[in-house]
Amino acid sequence: MKNSFFAGLLSLTIMISCQPDKQLTNYVNPLLGTATLWETKDLGYERHLKTRTWGAEVFPGSSVPNAMVQLSPVTQFRSGAGYQYEDTVIYGFSHTNKGHWNLLHLPVLPVTGNVSSGDYASTYSHSNESARPGYYQVFLERYGVNAELTSTLRCAYHKYTFRPDDDKKVLVDITRTNNGVRDWSIQKVDDYTFSGNQDAEGNIRFYAVSNYKIEDIRQLKDGEHEVSVVSFADSKGSKPLELKIGFSFVSIDNAKMNLEQEMKDKSFVQVRKEADKTWENLLSKIEVTGGTEREKGIFYSCLYRSFLWPALRSDVNGEYTDAKGNVVNNGFRYYTDPSFWDDYRNKLILLGMISPDVTTDVIKSITDKGEKRNGYMPTFFHGDHASVFVAGNYLRGLKDFDLNRAYKLLVNNATVPGKGGRPYLDEYIEQGWIAEKDTTNVPTWDEYKAAVTKTVEYAYDDYATALLAKELGDESIYKTLMERSGNYKNLFDPGTGFWRGKIADGSWIKDFDPYYPYYAYMYREANAWQSLFFAPHDPEGMIALYPGEKAVEQKLDSLFTEPWRNYEAHNMTGFIGNYCHGNQPDHSVPYTYYFIGKQEKAQCVLDSIMNHYYDMGKEKLAYSGMDDAGEMSAWYVFNAIGLYTYSPADPEYIVTVPLFDQVKFTLGDNNQFAIVKNGNGRKITDISYDGQKIKGWFISHDLLKQGKQLTITTE
Repeated sequence: MKNSFFAGLLSLTIMISCQPDKQLTNYVNPLLGTATLWETKDLGYERHLKTRTWGAEVFPGSSVPNAMVQLSPVTQFRSGAGYQYEDTVIYGFSHTNKGHWNLLHLPVLPVTGNVSSGDYASTYSHSNESARPGYYQVFLERYGVNAELTSTLRCAYHKYTFRPDDDKKVLVDITRTNNGVRDWSIQKVDDYTFSGNQDAEGNIRFYAVSNYKIEDIRQLKDGEHEVSVVSFADSKGSKPLELKIGFSFVSIDNAKMNLEQEMKDKSFVQVRKEADKTWENLLSKIEVTGGTEREKGIFYSCLYRSFLWPALRSDVNGEYTDAKGNVVNNGFRYYTDPSFWDDYRNKLILLGMISPDVTTDVIKSITDKGEKRNGYMPTFFHGDHASVFVAGNYLRGLKDFDLNRAYKLLVNNATVPGKGGRPYLDEYIEQGWIAEKDTTNVPTWDEYKAAVTKTVEYAYDDYATALLAKELGDESIYKTLMERSGNYKNLFDPGTGFWRGKIADGSWIKDFDPYYPYYAYMYREANAWQSLFFAPHDPEGMIALYPGEKAVEQKLDSLFTEPWRNYEAHNMTGFIGNYCHGNQPDHSVPYTYYFIGKQEKAQCVLDSIMNHYYDMGKEKLAYSGMDDAGEMSAWYVFNAIGLYTYSPADPEYIVTVPLFDQVKFTLGDNNQFAIVKNGNGRKITDISYDGQKIKGWFISHDLLKQGKQLTITTE
């Protein structure tokens, strides 16, 4: 049965070469990932919960790479990126977005006639909606308005074409975002300008200039909800209403300055073309030949999606509001924190490869925050993976930041228990693992320590920080952290072959079902199957925990063939057996086959994932799960070109079989290397670089930087 499973996977991806050239932005579909999975065959289980499962939680609107502004429609609040493809109304067009149930600053909607603060949303149809990089368009049926949006780094451009006989208005949903709004203001500045602020997750200031005279700004309140309505004088006619809005997290004056420098004298068409050109330049960093049109569409959509977060938070003059609330200028662009638990695995390395200037400024930003908070490097949600981000990019050659300052914070994270550092670090240091509560019948969504996941991830973070200690000659820290990098072994249960939780006395948790998923009991958003084989820094040591390679192979085969037991969890969808591609914890597990001489089995799984899990559902617009600020997308990008960041802290890549016949990759320093697939099979028989055979499965970043050809021969 298992052999037929892998044989079936081998036939899933058919390679077609010699596709015609076209502009790369034409391949990108920003709507990809906006749909939700509903059907049993897609989810992997039968739905009983009334609430929807989590989609990719991505937004379809306009942005340029790593911008301050993400201008996108809101179809419901408190729902991921605010847009769900199955929804039928639009509440407004917001200006910040990530896809994690936050942000959505300053929703704006063109309206006509009389509206109330409780009834203003407009219906729309996907048949009159379009999106491409740096542009979004939709027809608002309730108001007869065609809305077009484009943007720059810090500014938004709204173009609204009303019916000629309608008076033009815009509704500003000033009291609502995905977060609670603490404070707000909106006021008329002059005949053509209004400004204000909205303090939600960050206090955003705005400066908006219209091409129509402002008649008045009124507040409407229906029940508890309050909105602002901006009316324009003598506004009938066919000329569209255009709003140019500058933003800043510092001041209204800076918002005005950003607008004047980025957009003031430009037309809508000009801004749109500039956004398209910016994306074309970025996408062209990876040019592919061969593959199907569908594969190219998914590939470039994923590449696009990988460069939307972190988001810019500094102004054109370099000013930003720091972690202490002070306005400062330190000579670099200031960014939001990355989604470390998700995208440290791959996306933050891809960011460094293509946009090193952004990456080094992100490192400077998190260093600045860490020094001004509690002396710890920032983390996100779970784990401590800024260590991997900094080490992986520094060792790949990104040196334009103060490593000593970043390192000091990372060492604090690893060695100093305290608020802002690693949770439960004291017991991790004392005993080499984190204990979990001994209890029974834990509901999936209950919060505990996620002790198993923390233990194995801290071990990897220790390894990443140790790499930096070695670079800096800090022998004491290097020795300590390298010893601790083996702590992942402490929660391996040889009796079951799983990583398993222990209670405080060191005995195994008795209520153990490897199929049952938890949100934070023993495992973070996973079950025991999905928590297998995580020691990317020590695969050989990990393999050695089992009786032999055959036992490892059987365990892996069972992971991909043992059926999911119909458990419902909002963030677990897209299964191959118990492997869940819809969430991050097991994204590195398929490569374990490499270390027991079964690369072709790994490739079967990788091919199946790429072929099935990125354009799912009825509309072919759903991912298998959350994109998590680009991690899911970057996973596809790397594997589609034949490389993966198996251990992102190490400056090397595990080699896989590309989807495409040829790849031309231009690094951020303009060095170019090529990847060529030789043969149509999925079993790798030879890996060579510049004609020289590569031993093993990995190629170093230093070799790729030499600008030669990586040839992957298959049968």
